[in-house]
Amino acid sequence: MEKFDVVALGELLIDFTENGISGQGNPLFEANPGGAPCNVLAMLSKLGCQTAFIGKVGKDFFGEQLKNAIVEVGINAQGLCMDWDVHTTLAMVHTYPDGERDFSFYRNPGADMMLREDELDEKALENTRIFHFGTLSMTDPEVRKATKKAVGIAKESGAVISFDPNLRPPLWKSLVDAKEQTAYGLSQCDILKISDNELQWFTGEIELDAGIRKLKEQYDIPLILLSMGKDGSRAYCQDLRVEVKPFLQENTIETTGAGDTFCACCLYHVLQCGLENLDEQNLTQMLTFANATASIITTRKGALRVMPSREEAEALINQ
Repeated sequence: MEKFDVVALGELLIDFTENGISGQGNPLFEANPGGAPCNVLAMLSKLGCQTAFIGKVGKDFFGEQLKNAIVEVGINAQGLCMDWDVHTTLAMVHTYPDGERDFSFYRNPGADMMLREDELDEKALENTRIFHFGTLSMTDPEVRKATKKAVGIAKESGAVISFDPNLRPPLWKSLVDAKEQTAYGLSQCDILKISDNELQWFTGEIELDAGIRKLKEQYDIPLILLSMGKDGSRAYCQDLRVEVKPFLQENTIETTGAGDTFCACCLYHVLQCGLENLDEQNLTQMLTFANATASIITTRKGALRVMPSREEAEALINQ
């Protein structure tokens, strides 16, 4: 059986991103492959890791496009199911002048939320060093059961569990439910990647260190990675708190995939060093490299197919 460095489960969808105006004055959209879990895997594949994805798309034009895209970037797609009855999930992404985004989803239902327990690639889950997931595969009952079963299999097989809430309020019937499923993820993970606004939303604490303290009181999470956008990032590991400034780009066009790229580089570092061997120097190197790659991805349209190389990140760090 093939061994994997990272297996991820979750949504794989088409991000329609704005790409100019037509001759008739209508907005033009580009169909980019998207979805946080595969963005993470694409960056890890770029760094030479063995990766595999578990999820579902429609047996339609977009589903085929997505399957081809993930295979093209080196992600094993054996665990990708195709649904004849339900179409591939679509998202319309509006980008503001500062690169921040607004999402409208076409997912009622969408194929990604139809994944069933009996469709899981259990062999991949039993043979991975890290298993990564988020909350978008827990918005609906069927896929929620599948996600929790996958976490159980990976955990039992000794995998490190990585979780990124990746909160998208429009996809939840209620934010109470979103909070409940986020709490499940926090209770299961060894590595948490969370954004500043997600931390504030979940803990109710505006001050970030206070929010992290609250999480640590409730959950035993060995490594917490906090992404703070234009303010850089922090890592909290045992009693260590390490902060690294961002690499701000003048030519940022959108932030799609920045958090996923950051997360992937941190997971790569954990694969290299081990969770138990992270010291201040290691964590600083990890965040510096992760911030650099996240910065580069903000200068490109889409994410999955255009992940930065190690050389590009190192060149930015050494400028």
